[in-house]
Amino acid sequence: MPQPIPLSRNTGAARARHAKAMLLPIARQTADDLALRVHLALDALRRGAGSMTDAQTLTQTMLLTGFLAESGFGSATGEQLGAAERAISTVFDTGRETGEWRLDDDGFTLFAAVAGNYDEQLHHSPLWAITDASERLDRFTAGLSYQMPVKKRA
Repeated sequence: MPQPIPLSRNTGAARARHAKAMLLPIARQTADDLALRVHLALDALRRGAGSMTDAQTLTQTMLLTGFLAESGFGSATGEQLGAAERAISTVFDTGRETGEWRLDDDGFTLFAAVAGNYDEQLHHSPLWAITDASERLDRFTAGLSYQMPVKKRA
């Protein structure tokens, strides 16, 4: 006689653990690793030893910082992010034309603040906010709508 397939009776418990994990910040080591990549890219561009990859890293960080701030985590302003966007645009233009990937002093100051904010966000934002921001970045990169959906109010 065929044996029934054993079904897990703990799916509710697994779902509850997952839901609870989404409310907590990511692991400190993971946050430190992510932040380190950004700080290394920032330093390379400050020294004029950067690359297109470093500029892309800072651009992604700028976007993630903005998305997390929109979700209520961090203190990035539209003005600050707009100035950072203009600075990194200059880096891309100059890098493509001359092959030198460098942030000027003003750009470095802007991105040092963005990197510091991102570092704080990684250490204090819940996993759900970081996941949402990452998904929005993926949609942005793919050329899709990355705006937060409008929530209906009862």
